[in-house]
Amino acid sequence: MAAFLLGAVLLIVQPQIVPSRPAINSNAETSSQPVQRELLKKTSQKNDFKENIHSNGSCQQLPQTIIIGVRKGGTRALLEMLSLHPDIAAAESEVHFFDWEDHYRNGLQWYINQMPFSYPHQITVEKTPAYFTSPKVPERVYNMNQSMRLLLILRDPSERVLSDYTQVFYNHMQKHKPYPSIEQFLIKNGELNVDYKAINRSLYYIHMQNWLKYFPLDHIHIVDGDKLIKDPFPEIEKVERFLKLSPQINASNFYFNRTKGFYCLRDSGRERCLHESKGRAHPQVDIRLLEKLQEYFHEPNKKFFELVGRTFDWH
Repeated sequence: MAAFLLGAVLLIVQPQIVPSRPAINSNAETSSQPVQRELLKKTSQKNDFKENIHSNGSCQQLPQTIIIGVRKGGTRALLEMLSLHPDIAAAESEVHFFDWEDHYRNGLQWYINQMPFSYPHQITVEKTPAYFTSPKVPERVYNMNQSMRLLLILRDPSERVLSDYTQVFYNHMQKHKPYPSIEQFLIKNGELNVDYKAINRSLYYIHMQNWLKYFPLDHIHIVDGDKLIKDPFPEIEKVERFLKLSPQINASNFYFNRTKGFYCLRDSGRERCLHESKGRAHPQVDIRLLEKLQEYFHEPNKKFFELVGRTFDWH
């Protein structure tokens, strides 16, 4: 009788836990177990979730779509263009929930609180470019929502490296701090410095393999960042279809700003462009060094094309 009562008590207090993860990832779980258990503890208790409902009927909810990267691939442009659709509610800032431990430990309620208010018919979207290259993020996203629709925007890996450097360079310039030339990062002992983080971020096939352990390829839509810059409308049309949105965005929503040198947006008569930090000129790089960089990415690019069953017009 005592054993029966003890069993009943255990059943009552046992929390309802998250769905199981793929068996192939049992080893990947080890490093994140302590934080993951804490997250589950926080999110499995009913009283932990409080719906923030606005008087107009909108509320904050977990995203159904995440722009996972890649850094300097055009994620901000993609989010701004996608926000033209009336059925999209986008988080304004990069949340860094899944890749920053301090944020992840706060649990899903904290994550929900970072989301915009949206109506039931809208899709909530957040974007954090660092997600794509963070090894622990795919499993964490999977544990939250196995049906998540993911957007990945990529561009020529060599160009992405230059953009990566350019962003950090200007950040230092604004703080009046000196910063080494790009050659000092790209060259080490007379050879290409393959340990440079910006180069590692452009090895797309390595990071993609990690995501495909958890999500099927048809749950990850790859946006061609180079084409988005040159002719954004066709790429946004594909995103609409992937997200099963009604076709609301059209070619008239985009116009080329000759002063800035890239496309800007037109929405309900209002025109807006991306922040001045976007589209900055890349540093001048010796042509031989650039060719060496492009040659290095040749094989990794082939592996990526084979992995996703699609080719891109990269050097």
